[in-house]
Amino acid sequence: MAATRRIVSAAMVPAVALGMVLATEFAPPAMAATCNAPEANIDPPPGSPTTGAGQLPSGRRPRGANDSAPLPKLGPLIAALINPNGTIKQQAAVVPPAPYPGGQVAPNAAQPVQPVPNAGADPGLSTADAAGAIAGSQTSLVEWMTGPNSPNQTLQRFGISGTDLGIPWDNGDPANRQVLYAFGDTFGYCRIQGKQWRQNVLFRSADNNLADGITVGPGAVGNRYSGSPLRQANFSKQILPAVKLSPHQEGMIPTAAIGIAGNQYMNFMSIKQWGRDGEWSTNYSAIAVSNDNGETWGVYPGTVRSTSPENVPRARFVPGNEKFQMGAFLRGGDGYLYSYGTPAGRGGSAYLSRVPERTIPDLTTYQYWNGDSGSWVPNNPAAATPVIPGPVGEMSVQYNTYLRQYLALYGNGGNDVVARFAPTPQGPWSAEQTLIPTGQIPGGIYAPYLHPWSTGKEVYFTLSLWNAYDVMLMRTVLG
Repeated sequence: MAATRRIVSAAMVPAVALGMVLATEFAPPAMAATCNAPEANIDPPPGSPTTGAGQLPSGRRPRGANDSAPLPKLGPLIAALINPNGTIKQQAAVVPPAPYPGGQVAPNAAQPVQPVPNAGADPGLSTADAAGAIAGSQTSLVEWMTGPNSPNQTLQRFGISGTDLGIPWDNGDPANRQVLYAFGDTFGYCRIQGKQWRQNVLFRSADNNLADGITVGPGAVGNRYSGSPLRQANFSKQILPAVKLSPHQEGMIPTAAIGIAGNQYMNFMSIKQWGRDGEWSTNYSAIAVSNDNGETWGVYPGTVRSTSPENVPRARFVPGNEKFQMGAFLRGGDGYLYSYGTPAGRGGSAYLSRVPERTIPDLTTYQYWNGDSGSWVPNNPAAATPVIPGPVGEMSVQYNTYLRQYLALYGNGGNDVVARFAPTPQGPWSAEQTLIPTGQIPGGIYAPYLHPWSTGKEVYFTLSLWNAYDVMLMRTVLG
């Protein structure tokens, strides 16, 4: 098996890859508690597991977040404020297959696959029409997905009192279609030593009626289609193997994922240090793979994208890889997986690469969009130029069948949730338009991740709230 396709899995304990020992457990020193809710501080059930001590991911806190703000109520938010002074970031474009002209799908209908454009079709709505659809939108809080306010009872059923992200993707399994959700730093019963910290966990759900929230079914140990991969009854396990390729690491956080040809691919970042609000540094990003619906995962060492030569001493440092620490995955309908990238933290621009779907683990087959030349540059991440100017926070991108445009959501420099649209994955992307001003939910919102089964006029997305340290499901109805 080629070096780029060798997998480091949790079963290799201990193991050596790239000349380094992989640890089975890794826990940074505790720095702060996330356990503010009274429900998280009750006595745990007998037999509840302990973990290493984790720390609050302080850099995730949006600047200006009000930790004492009341939690938002279910239902519509007040009308969003639209940024009237945005400008379109013009980029030369090599046009991939044009967007599909078909009509709107039912908002909650499960799709055979996530919609992608077909060749030779109508290029989509005009810029003015698409902008008007977003400007006239209304956004609501549908339901809490995690935490003590969630009907999923995640503390009792999965040992989760607080978590963030909830990155959703279609597993692509025609026999058992589900959406998988990847979460970041996770805490459970807070009276237990280590607060039951895990670096990442995963949920599964076949719920396609999103109007009343996302229902997560029961978990079962070893069942690849149950509500969550479990370590033991009622306790979600950490899914990524705790590899430690760098001298100092504070966490392994998912940033994007997608299901292709029976495999689940996940990009994750190795946190070097959490910094001030909205700031953190990374050692590297890499791709993990699962062939059992997210039950077990292995890491491709050949996909490590180090941010400097010293961060992963035995890995080859390639200039430009620092641009692809976080990002979003998008299937283009042309045989390529499009992979957006941003640097660590929320201050950088967004860049774009693409790779044939059959060679995702081989970084040498990636091409990088260079707007100056209007072309794809092979095997040179340093050639990538911004497709969306910064600051760009955690982001997601999908093709929207109502707009007939590609739709991107992310947090901007003011920590608002904003949208842009474009006729091609590389742009030109429209001006920012605000979906949720940060003042509407002042506890600190971040990480808007589009749901793969809502691609029409009703757009659903997960959203994290800092002062609750939990994940919400939001709905935006386009105008």
